[in-house]
Amino acid sequence: MNEKISARVALEPERYELTAAAPYRFDLDRREFFKFLGAGVLVVSALKPAMVAQESGGARQRRGESLPKEIDAWLHIGENGKVTVYTGKAEMGQNIRTSLSQAVAEELHVPIEKIEMVMGDTQLTPFDMGTFGSRTTPTMNLQLRKVAAAACDVLIGLAAAQLKVDRQRLVASDGKVTDPQTKRSLEYAELTKGTLLTASLPAEDPLIPATKWKVVGQSTPKVDGREFVTGRHRYPSDQKLPDMLYGKVLRPPSFGATLLSVDTQKAEQMGAAVVHDGNFVGVAAASTESATAAIAAIHAEWKSEAQSSSKELFEYLRKNAVAGKDPSGDGDRFDVGNVDQALGSADHRLQQTYTVSYIAHTPLEPRAALAKWDGDNLAVWTGTQRPFGVRGQLAEAFRIPEDRVRVLMPDTGSGYGGKHTGETAIEAARLARAAKRPVKLVWTREEEFTWAYFRPAGVIDVTSGVRNDGTITAWEFHNYNSGSAGIRTYYEIPNQRVVFHEVDSPLRQGSYRALAATANHFARESQMDEMAHAVKMDPLEFRLKNLKDERLRAVFQAAAKQFGWGKSKTAGQGFGMGGGYEKLGNIATFAEVNVDRKSGDVKVVRVVSAFECGAIVNPDNLRNQIEGSNVQGLGGALFEAIEFENGKILNGRMSQYRVPRFSDVPVLETVLLDRKDLPSAGAGECPMIGLAPAIANAIFDAVGVRLRSLPLVPDGLKTS
Repeated sequence: MNEKISARVALEPERYELTAAAPYRFDLDRREFFKFLGAGVLVVSALKPAMVAQESGGARQRRGESLPKEIDAWLHIGENGKVTVYTGKAEMGQNIRTSLSQAVAEELHVPIEKIEMVMGDTQLTPFDMGTFGSRTTPTMNLQLRKVAAAACDVLIGLAAAQLKVDRQRLVASDGKVTDPQTKRSLEYAELTKGTLLTASLPAEDPLIPATKWKVVGQSTPKVDGREFVTGRHRYPSDQKLPDMLYGKVLRPPSFGATLLSVDTQKAEQMGAAVVHDGNFVGVAAASTESATAAIAAIHAEWKSEAQSSSKELFEYLRKNAVAGKDPSGDGDRFDVGNVDQALGSADHRLQQTYTVSYIAHTPLEPRAALAKWDGDNLAVWTGTQRPFGVRGQLAEAFRIPEDRVRVLMPDTGSGYGGKHTGETAIEAARLARAAKRPVKLVWTREEEFTWAYFRPAGVIDVTSGVRNDGTITAWEFHNYNSGSAGIRTYYEIPNQRVVFHEVDSPLRQGSYRALAATANHFARESQMDEMAHAVKMDPLEFRLKNLKDERLRAVFQAAAKQFGWGKSKTAGQGFGMGGGYEKLGNIATFAEVNVDRKSGDVKVVRVVSAFECGAIVNPDNLRNQIEGSNVQGLGGALFEAIEFENGKILNGRMSQYRVPRFSDVPVLETVLLDRKDLPSAGAGECPMIGLAPAIANAIFDAVGVRLRSLPLVPDGLKTS
């Protein structure tokens, strides 16, 4: 294998949270600091910039420049026959614990029931950049297949030596190596006797082709699924330790507020451990109720500055673009041909602006952390997509080496890109250090809505030129703030100018499922629909005329066939489509809506998605990912938007912030295109990007009203 393939990962600029300043850097008392660290030389860990960090690498307790070559860094076979697999990836409901187990079971020829996955433990697993970007399947799944295949080769060699036969005649199956001629078998546990498989991965080791898969490619049930449906699974917010206290943090009245003074006397009289460190004020008490009461008893004075509001958001984004290159290192623009000349000679020239609001991640489980100090060593159980990233933030906050910090990641209740940073872990650790006892801190839903980062808002200007025969000749695309994921068009256009403009955002912003690909595809696929109508062509025919990529053409054609594109419709009924390419996946989404002109009510009735991501690892789980993306995507498409003013969130409660409900869910139909001739890719993000434009185009088809802002109908459709 080529260990440098993922050594440097170019990150999209909208992953702002990965390059932001540390959430906390405490003003430790000098005597307390040295007492805490002990005698000796002070070591301050140098953190690697997130943008150049490798995808995965290093031995279990160190960070290297490439993936570990040793089998025992990834896999161990115990004396009881249990296969333990180590990966820095994190499970947040996307079910990679199952798909990765399938990968190992396939190549190691062992029942999946014998596999135990150790995930997201920074002390035990190889370094991993994080679980995001739909990278688990194309990178970690492949890596573990290689590890398992190499381990299987070693086991066959051990068996050949013990049986004194040619290894070529031995067969590995069901956790043992068998000689078909003599019928003699040796269990894997007999061969290893609990020792480490110290061999290294070979440079070349053929893997089982997708056409011959027996475990991968099947709809294997969720590993530990019973634990989740019965409530036995313990999420980060369920973790407990003996003598544990409960933490709460005093929040400022607005973003960026400065603490002028604080009186903690009443909280201290209530028996709470109180911490005041710079702008950080928090308490630890015997119960959540006691901690809440203690925080309420603290009197603080803050200085707040006047800030912008959501009412002038899009004007603000235009006016506050900042100079400089795209942080991803790919430059801030793409130019080909002569756009101005092509626009001037086009038969039709269309110029439109599309906008996208800030939205919240609204994870099923708010951020939570449990921190425990043992001398100068720190252990934190927390829900995060980046355990090693959080380890680095903890080390930086407390100015200690990373090898003194252990982050453990129990399978968490969703993230959607919103759990890349370690604020909660740092807060719990600071309180635990002061209280000298373990402290658990769980954010309230209001804290989650206010102090987490948001999906970036954006303004997108699109100007396009098209000939009467439907050939697109010019394309100019400017994205302000929301990001560059999916910004390049996949249609064949000879003259293009595509520019991303970074903006000094009024709110904290960062990664969200599919990143800016949702915004960029919304604008592009809406503009495609407008051009099709301008030249009086069927929207599907228009797309296919300008689309040469066979994989993308295939999903549009498959979705159209399943949807029944071209059928007649009734009053108030509308059909639309959207689709594209992102994170190695191809999606086409068709939507049917019903619009009540009188009430303004818009109901998404039916959604058909066709998706292709190479060879399918687990069909049922893939279908779950696609349908889950569409359900979540309904919110951002129809009604989700963060409202803010003067540094305060105005709708930071579930009663005020509208997310999809069971009554909103349409009939969902999914077509899977299984390309066993292509490498497997991820599906956590791409399936979402076609939904919003499909709904917007369907609304136009129903009532002739073109909507160019997300969310489309936060207060119902206004037709007058």
